[in-house]
Amino acid sequence: MRVKKGTTAHRRHKKVLAMTKGHRATRHSLYRRAHESMLHSLSYAYSHRRERKGDLRRLWISRINAASRAHGLTYSQFMNSLKKSCIEINRKMLADMAVREPAAFAELVRLGQSA
Repeated sequence: MRVKKGTTAHRRHKKVLAMTKGHRATRHSLYRRAHESMLHSLSYAYSHRRERKGDLRRLWISRINAASRAHGLTYSQFMNSLKKSCIEINRKMLADMAVREPAAFAELVRLGQSA
């Protein structure tokens, strides 16, 4: 008996078309175009997941810089003072403190300046 792969192909096509839902024009309706679109979108998603790490780091640094400048220090001076006073807090936590707990951030600035 021969093997017919109609249901397998149909399932695969449905899966691709489901993944390209929301794409423009024939990219979400014609299988061949949708498959190309899906491959591109998956590769963008992969690379941008890694890019996001740098984007967030830049955001944290700009937030820390703004908060430290309000206390009369530049970002680099503030980070250097923390390093000298052996305070090891990562940038994510520092940025969060700068936004949500300004009093605690001010205390860190004071501790850093005293060292």
